[in-house]
Amino acid sequence: MPDRSALKRNATEKIRTSNPRVITVALVYLLLSLLVNLLSSRLLSINMTDADAARYLQYYAEGNYEYALRYLDIIAPPATSYFLDTLLTVVMSIVGAGFILFLLNTARGNAPCFGNLLDGFGFGLKVVILNILEAVFIGLWSMLLVFPGIIAYYRYSQAIYILVDDPTKSPMQCIRESKAMMAGHKGELFALDLSFLGWYLLSLVPMLGYAVRVWTVPYIGMTKTLYFEALRSGAAYTRDQLKAWVDYAKKNNAVILYDAAYECFITDPALARSIFEVE
Repeated sequence: MPDRSALKRNATEKIRTSNPRVITVALVYLLLSLLVNLLSSRLLSINMTDADAARYLQYYAEGNYEYALRYLDIIAPPATSYFLDTLLTVVMSIVGAGFILFLLNTARGNAPCFGNLLDGFGFGLKVVILNILEAVFIGLWSMLLVFPGIIAYYRYSQAIYILVDDPTKSPMQCIRESKAMMAGHKGELFALDLSFLGWYLLSLVPMLGYAVRVWTVPYIGMTKTLYFEALRSGAAYTRDQLKAWVDYAKKNNAVILYDAAYECFITDPALARSIFEVE
């Protein structure tokens, strides 16, 4: 696979030359996410006045725990608020799939546009089912301890990309293909995520985090999209790595079968588009 620095350089170049600009589309996506978060907070907020708090504490201090819980039920958000909050979460997961589609189209030069953010609604049900299946599988593995859950997370990490790339596939098929695709690469993707740790921490800083995400969302998103493209295309070797195979073939009179079907996705000059580029 291309090294991390090559992926990041390619991602930066794609962001710089894209039309429409990846940062602009990411900003729209972030604003939608912020709006949804504000609506969610509003829906699930508990309107507790000082008098309400005093009454609750009085019940609790007197040992009337049943009354205290009943009082919380009275002032808690209604069931419709939880339903609407779940609906908003579903909508944003589908918009997130649309953002991945935009990144894929940008990486491939396949006419990306702002409308890609809404294209996920064409296969929205599959996105929801996929998210549920991933949550169940990762949750079950996590019950064995945290480490198996982390492995499961990376095992299924490419499923959403596979679905966005080909919405005709079923969610379970995407999970199976992701499992096969990530065989031997989970540690590699984990290391890629760790390389963004500084950006992740900066994005958590109050106020400053919002500005940081304007860069990190497109930057990390494009890098991971290019990683998926590299996994899918099998563009694995640098010129030096491929030369080692060529030298071996020459020395042993061997024949190399080199699949260059996806050479159009290779943008890093360190990677050979054809075996004939290596002397």
